[in-house]
Formats: sequence, C-alpha cells, structure tokens
Amino acid sequence: MKTRPNLRPLGHSGIKVPAICLGTMTWGSQNTQEQAFEQMNYALEQGIFFWDTAEVYAVPPAAETYGATETMIGNWLAKHGGRDRIILASKIVGRTPHPKPQGAPSHHHDRGLFWIREGKARHDRGNIMAAVEDSLKRLQTDYLDLYQLHWPDRPAQRFGIRDYFVLEDDFAPDGNYEALMLDVLHAMDELIKIGKIRAWGLSNETSWGVMKYIALADKHGLHRPVSVQNPYNLLNRIDEAGMMEVCHRENIAHLPYSPLAAGVLTGKYLNDQWPVGARATNAGKKGRYIKPRCEEATKFYVDLARKYNLDPAQMALAFLIQQPFITSTIIGATTMDQLKTDIGSLHTPLPEEVIAAINIIHDNNPNPGP
Repeated sequence: MKTRPNLRPLGHSGIKVPAICLGTMTWGSQNTQEQAFEQMNYALEQGIFFWDTAEVYAVPPAAETYGATETMIGNWLAKHGGRDRIILASKIVGRTPHPKPQGAPSHHHDRGLFWIREGKARHDRGNIMAAVEDSLKRLQTDYLDLYQLHWPDRPAQRFGIRDYFVLEDDFAPDGNYEALMLDVLHAMDELIKIGKIRAWGLSNETSWGVMKYIALADKHGLHRPVSVQNPYNLLNRIDEAGMMEVCHRENIAHLPYSPLAAGVLTGKYLNDQWPVGARATNAGKKGRYIKPRCEEATKFYVDLARKYNLDPAQMALAFLIQQPFITSTIIGATTMDQLKTDIGSLHTPLPEEVIAAINIIHDNNPNPGP
C-alpha cells in the first residue's frame, strides 16, 4: 500500500500542512484551558502544527462560551510564542436562522446565534472585517493562515440535511447570489492584500457553492478559495459523489471534519452504552450519528477493525488519511488518550484487503449518517 506524505499542499495557497489537523471545538466546554494547553503541546511535539478553530467555539454554541476556544489558543501563544510554528485557521459564522420550509425536518433551521454581532451575523464586508479583528484579538496574533466561512450564507444543505428545499430568501429573492458572493470575495481579497489572512476557504459548502466562488473569483481577478471543510467519515461519504472531483480538478484542499462521526465510529455507544461526559451522552443520547443505521454500520466497522487487530478509531482515521483526495483530517479529543490514539493513526497504514472490506460495508449500508 502506497503511503501519502504527511505534509501536503493546502490547495493552491503555497502552504503545506500535516495530514492531521488539531480540532479545538471542545476547549471551553468539555475541556479546560489547562487541558487545551496539554493538547496543543503534545500535538506540536508530534508534528501536528495545523490547528483549526472558529469564533463560535466552544461547542455547543452558547453566549457564555462564545470565543472561549480562540481565547485559550491566544493565551497559549502568549505563553509559548512561536506563532510562525503554527498554521492557524479560524471561521466566521453565517446568518441564522433561516426559515424552516414546509415539509423540512424539524432540525432544518439553524439555531439563532443572537449574541454574535447583535444577531446580525452575515457574510458581508462589514461582518467579515469585524469578525477577523475580533478573532485576531482573542488569538493574540496579527494574522490567520486560513480564514473560512463556517457555513453558507444562504439556505443550503448542511449539518445532516440530505434533502434540498427551495426557499424564498429576502437576501436574494430572485435566487441570484452573485452580488453577495462577490462581496465575500472582495473582502477576502482585501484581507489577503493587507496581510490579515494568507488564504481563505469554505466550510459546510456544496459543490455548487465552491464552483460558483471559483468562477466569480476567476472572472473578477480575485483570490479563489483554497479549501473546503466538510463532514466526511465512514458513515458519511457523500462528498465523494461530487465534491471530491471539484477538489481534485480545481486544486481545492478537502479538510474533513467529524472523521469519527462525533465519536460513534469508536464503538463507544454500541450496545446502548452512554459513557459519562461523552458528547452524545451530554446531548441527551442524541446526535447527528445516533441512528439505527449508523449503529448497524458501526458494528460492521468495529468488527472489521478487531479482526485485523486495529483500533476502530485509528482504522476510521487511517482510511481518510490514505484517500488521495483528502488533505488534512481534523481530529478532536476530550482526553489525552483519545488524542494520542487519533494522532497514532498517522502510523497505521491500512492494507488493501482492509480498504476493500471497508468499501464492501459501505456498499451494503451507504451513508447512514449524512
């Protein structure tokens, strides 16, 4: 089995990143600052110098924890220095809530993040400039390596919604988003030119959204997005249907998040187990991947890992790391043991027979947790 290099290009940005990115969303909710510092120290020791955060973190979003994660990273940088050792990424929230269309699932609309910029968070120049400055202050740095739109600033499929609903939208009543997207492109272009960010990217985006931004950037001579951060794991391989070709042919880095399906693929929730402090346990035994078909598929994946004496988490992560269209897989851990296991997946190459078996399981139970 050919192994891919651990340092990979972040799209066409000229930046190189390790095959694993340190996710941070639990810092400030499930993790204290002391624990966050321990994770950052260990990750850096192991060569994991690409870290991803967001203005809305910690998760679940709340007014009292807004910006807490960025603040912890900033405190670490103030204590340890060496900003140039880190590739640092953050994200700006989009507008919320969107109207719930008739017939849509009850969780289709976003939560109202009314504590962020007085509930008027948008992807427009004013919001982008304000959000960048606030993030830089919390992070105690004068630039970001990658700045991302956390989710589309329009009604779109995301956060587990697989169906497409046509919504009337006051922002673009004719369905034409070009002017709004151009505003984003001009703002990002300005931020790159003045040195506040080095590159920009997308998250929870559709293939149409990525291609539209690329087309508009090329038409107007503005900086293209360099990356897309979307969910991708053994229970959700939907991006393979279209997004991966976009990334491959347009030189866009794919940064999968939730690679363990919010911990489900570790097998810790199987057989009605609800570990104390685990994410789904804290959420009342609910979650995006807490579904019967997800549990059924997970049993097959866990059994396969054990058959080959593999840790289920490392097998799930190694599968993503070895995919030719994946740039850097975003891991998240609440304990040091979890972090060490996750980073250890870098040294767990999967033989062809395991990959073939994974694909058979996927064929028999495709995408149970989009």
